[in-house]
Amino acid sequence: MDALKEKIDTLRRERNAVILAHYYTDSDVQDIADFVGDSLALSQRAATTDADVILFAGVHFMGETAKILSPRKTVLMPDMAAGCSLADSCPADEFAAFIAANPGRTVISYVNTTAEVKALTDIVCTSSNAVEIVRSLPPDEPILFGPDRNLGNYIRNITGRENMLVWDGACHVHEEFSLEKILELKQAYPHAKVLTHPECKRPIVLISDYVGSTAGLLKYAVNDTSTDTYIVVTEPGVLHQMRLAAPGKTFIPAPPSDPSCGCNNCSYMKLITLPKIAAALESLQPEILIPEEVRRRAEGSIRRMLEISARLGLV
Repeated sequence: MDALKEKIDTLRRERNAVILAHYYTDSDVQDIADFVGDSLALSQRAATTDADVILFAGVHFMGETAKILSPRKTVLMPDMAAGCSLADSCPADEFAAFIAANPGRTVISYVNTTAEVKALTDIVCTSSNAVEIVRSLPPDEPILFGPDRNLGNYIRNITGRENMLVWDGACHVHEEFSLEKILELKQAYPHAKVLTHPECKRPIVLISDYVGSTAGLLKYAVNDTSTDTYIVVTEPGVLHQMRLAAPGKTFIPAPPSDPSCGCNNCSYMKLITLPKIAAALESLQPEILIPEEVRRRAEGSIRRMLEISARLGLV
């Protein structure tokens, strides 16, 4: 393993590459990355570096987002099969038809979407800024939100925006968490706080002590002083960073309804391995490529989000 890490370091220098790893990848992948974080924040960080090559240890839409923001850089995806059930639940042609059937609405899309869907979108959002992005629009503005129904309904409940249509998509990981098993964990650990991602179903959100993005959950867990035990209701890859940042605390991954399925793990993220990272850096393949017209329109929806976020003091 040490030889493989040395090879990656050598290739990283030779290629003038930066390695980005999402919180949901395996711990050994996170440990060799230059930056670990949420998808959009990583892409923004990479765009500010002088690297010629961006290797995204994550899933396909994340590599696309990096390419959208850094069109002149070579963006590598170690395994093109690393997709996303949420992004896949919103095919661009079907989403375009949904927009056409509901005209006159501002289209807001979660960042967990393909470049083609972003190109159909007015404003992209993340789980950390989605509520404020929606609140930034006039109270009576009709909105079409996609693709995550749980995040969309969470936003609608928080903001009271009844004139908001939500696409019926979901992340298979966040859909599978068991309310009953989380409540059992709460009985076993009565002082534990439940930290939940807003892609989870509403009953789990309602019994949670804190709801936020992956980065938000990490920040809360590190800074909170009211307890030292947390039940974490999101993909358990983030627990690695939580344990590194707060070694004196206990972090318990929330279980899925069927423990035998391993459904609380994102199988797509786990496709990214150190050997595949080394191979991608060596061959400069597979490379993320996006038609320029699609890339340009997708970039517009991201830039609109960044402009609103800057105006609201969110970035």
